[in-house]
Amino acid sequence: MAIVRAAVPFLSLLLILVLIHEFGHFLAAKAFGIKVLEFGIGFPPKAKTLFTKGGTEYSLNWLPIGGFVRLLGEEDPSDPRSLAAAPRWQRLTVMGAGVAMNLVLAVFLLSVGFMIPRERSLSMAQIVEVAQGSPASEATITGEMRDGTAPVQGIQPGDLVIEVAGREIKNTSEMVYASRLNLGETQEWIIVRAGATLTAEVYARWHPPADEGPTGVRIGAPQTCTYNENSEPISCELKYPQTESEWFWPWEAFPKGASSLVDTMVLTVNEIRVRVGGGGGASVGGEDQPAFTGPVGIADTTGDLIKEAGWRPLIEFAALLSLNLAIFNALPIPMLDGGRMFFVFLEIVRGGRRISPEKEGLVHFAGFALMMVGVLIVTYFDIARLVT
Repeated sequence: MAIVRAAVPFLSLLLILVLIHEFGHFLAAKAFGIKVLEFGIGFPPKAKTLFTKGGTEYSLNWLPIGGFVRLLGEEDPSDPRSLAAAPRWQRLTVMGAGVAMNLVLAVFLLSVGFMIPRERSLSMAQIVEVAQGSPASEATITGEMRDGTAPVQGIQPGDLVIEVAGREIKNTSEMVYASRLNLGETQEWIIVRAGATLTAEVYARWHPPADEGPTGVRIGAPQTCTYNENSEPISCELKYPQTESEWFWPWEAFPKGASSLVDTMVLTVNEIRVRVGGGGGASVGGEDQPAFTGPVGIADTTGDLIKEAGWRPLIEFAALLSLNLAIFNALPIPMLDGGRMFFVFLEIVRGGRRISPEKEGLVHFAGFALMMVGVLIVTYFDIARLVT
């Protein structure tokens, strides 16, 4: 079964991402002299103790779905070397170190992706259809045609888009990417129409009608076709079939990796806003795609990437998972890093008065239980979707 074959690379990927997250907590705790009781690879039950060093037990556990760091007194400040006894800024640093490590890992992986040669399509992006009444149909066009006349207003079928919001466009994927980075804004497009270079101001909607997209255009790569006597196309081929090999030196790749991370965060926020607003027209996946996916769905995606595109896209997918892991853990949800940090901020607001360890522990336990229920529900729908 495909999902079973995908499980090995997915579990390996998850193990690495979570271990690096936990290693961030480990390093920060050690740096501040907070006692680390255990650093575990995998989740209990425990398979064996690998070794003990510096008062920390390093263990191997049976469930290969991540790892954990067990610190002394995470809610109880009675021991001076416990996490809870540390100054607030140290506790916040330790709790946030895992998120920081995942962000650093995401930048690193994206940068590695930029160093690996890839073929960039130069097939260009051409307007195929413009929806009536859409922002594209009402776009303001400035410039002049080659004969000196004013251009027809609105985006027109046949227009070639060469730049969107300051980003060079060489294919349809790049146009979709650039457009969705700037939802809710009036984007500046540079277009070529009948040999004239023009500027268009196009608004990108948050919740467009189905099948229209944010701006109301359908795009494709320019083609040349052969027609029969009835003017019906017999065969078509790309007008610009060329590609170019693209890669970057490390000193170029790392700034691009950081910039790509920011872009990915913007796309993620935009996708959430579209989904929460109840419209799928501007969603990357469309209305038929699930708004959330769990471990089974992610494992299925991992298998598809390896099968169809190889390991290089998997590196970028791992970067995306690392970013999602960072964002998810930063949320103020009980049991997560953000939830624990919330209690520290609450302590600051209360003038240094702590929530009792028993109450805080109970809140985190309840949060864990609810999260597990959510994971089970999402996993059920993932499996149902794969089966059907």
